[in-house]
Amino acid sequence: MLTAISFVGFTLLVVFLSWYKLRKDDVSSKEGYFLAGRTLTGGVIAGSMILTNISTEHLIGMNGSAYKNGMIIIAWEVTSAIALVIAALYFLPIYLRMGLTTIPEYLENRFDATTKTIVAFLLMLSFVVTLLPIVLYTGAINLESIFNVSEMLDVSRSEGIWLTVITIGVIGSVYAIFGGLKAVAYSDTINAIGLMIGGLMIPVFALWDIGNGNILGGITKVYETVPDKFNVIGVEDSVMPFSTLFTGLMINQLYFWGMNQTIIQRALGAKNMAEAQKGLLYTGIFKILIPLIIVLPGIIAYYYYGELYYADQDFIYPMLVKKVLPLSLLGFFAAVVLGAILSTFNSVLNSAATIFSLDIYKKMIQPSASDKILVRVGKWSSLILAVVAILVAPLVANAPDGLYQLMQQLNGIFFIPIASVLIAGFFLPKISSAGAKVGLVTGLSFYLLTTFVIEVNLHFIHIWAIEFLLNLGVMSLVSLKYPARPVPLSSQISTLDLKEWRFAKPLSLILCMITLMIYYLLGR
Repeated sequence: MLTAISFVGFTLLVVFLSWYKLRKDDVSSKEGYFLAGRTLTGGVIAGSMILTNISTEHLIGMNGSAYKNGMIIIAWEVTSAIALVIAALYFLPIYLRMGLTTIPEYLENRFDATTKTIVAFLLMLSFVVTLLPIVLYTGAINLESIFNVSEMLDVSRSEGIWLTVITIGVIGSVYAIFGGLKAVAYSDTINAIGLMIGGLMIPVFALWDIGNGNILGGITKVYETVPDKFNVIGVEDSVMPFSTLFTGLMINQLYFWGMNQTIIQRALGAKNMAEAQKGLLYTGIFKILIPLIIVLPGIIAYYYYGELYYADQDFIYPMLVKKVLPLSLLGFFAAVVLGAILSTFNSVLNSAATIFSLDIYKKMIQPSASDKILVRVGKWSSLILAVVAILVAPLVANAPDGLYQLMQQLNGIFFIPIASVLIAGFFLPKISSAGAKVGLVTGLSFYLLTTFVIEVNLHFIHIWAIEFLLNLGVMSLVSLKYPARPVPLSSQISTLDLKEWRFAKPLSLILCMITLMIYYLLGR
């Protein structure tokens, strides 16, 4: 009963606060629905970014990976801070000066409409086959483990997970479809506070238990028992070799934090440049702290269970939660988990709707479509994507290296080819539209062959780097034969205040230094 009360209480609180804040907002216009009327502030942007990024694929997937592989997987998180610095100082000013609504818009301006359309379709496909299904499935695992849905409904465990997937998908769809970006962003911010509180409760209660009432004593005991798990330097045959930091990892991070529509759309909805930069850099602070929630519990779980659950690593985090969290707080934690799931799910649906409505429907199907029609098309596209994601979700079960590793591996199909084209657009003015299109096809084909057809004895992150360099080479050669046309990089005059935040560069320097210090202190 206590679990149910705390679950319903926090969930209703988020719904009420979001409704109260947004009850007078107009979401019928294109800018109001897709970009929150360009009114978002730094704190809201950061809260939405971190909740869009952090969901159960992190809580379950990364903690499961940390349980098995140790702290080497922290690289996914702390290197994000450097990527966010680059995005805030370099990419963001370009986007806001151009008045962009979507990233594919940039590709149309820099290359041509065909390149933009290809990338838009690839992004839609990536949402359906990678992020949305894994978010739904990991969320279902967590909620099934906390509430024992299968026992309550007297069904099998797999049926319980399937029913939970459907429930989460339906709730998330309703929220995203009717609320638009601003509703998503504000609920994300509230849920981000809940995630930080709820997520930190797990290691705090666990270390309190291990240290017999002394948290520092608890962490000392865990470290002394399993010191190897705290080493952040992964060897070459590990799940996260240290060398990947200098090959494909940073390319992926630059794309995810600086060019990914789902993430950067929050910054595009900022009220001015300063608030947008604050949002990205505040997110960088979160990314350095977030391993306390999505990595440390996995190592603590190893202290408790040893290698007992290596074959089921993605179930270790829910087990730890039930072991250390008081019954009265389980419901609150479940509500936090649900909020994290819905935040990511809602955000991806909203971004997918934005891309489909503005970059596909308006350009290819009905160029004269009004704002009202575009918003309606966005809602219908969200609904269709949600249904497909629900159907695909159960297929991601039993990933051999864990669900988080599977998601990153699948993301490489789309992220690296698109990143190579965008980076070429930013830094290589001689790359032509013909080169960009050939580069996309080459990158996709190369990665699919070397990852799923031909056995290559290389970590997939190293393959990302090879793919990226191959793409740049192919684009350069094709552009020699079919040269680029000169294009002005401005699609419209921005009405935003483009003055940069005065603390942007000092905070950026601090974030980079902290990242280096983490590797210096935890590397052996």
